[in-house]
Amino acid sequence: MRTGSVEDAMVRVQVVLGGCGLSVRDLSSVGKGTIIELESKAGEPVDLVAAGEVVAKGEVVVIDENFGIRVTELAGVKATP
Repeated sequence: MRTGSVEDAMVRVQVVLGGCGLSVRDLSSVGKGTIIELESKAGEPVDLVAAGEVVAKGEVVVIDENFGIRVTELAGVKATP
């Protein structure tokens, strides 16, 4: 049996930029080069999601050649002015 702390368990997280609704017809015609407009605006906060739940909001940053997220708000915690 392995011992360790539950805090050491790995959790997969996702950053959600936005979404949109597509008809089945539109979805079936998606191909290489297709551009799909999202409902979110550029510069709006993105959602950090773990286990299907939004845990934080943040802004997209570039680190070397990778994307990252700078957390600006934790879920359930009001930002102070």
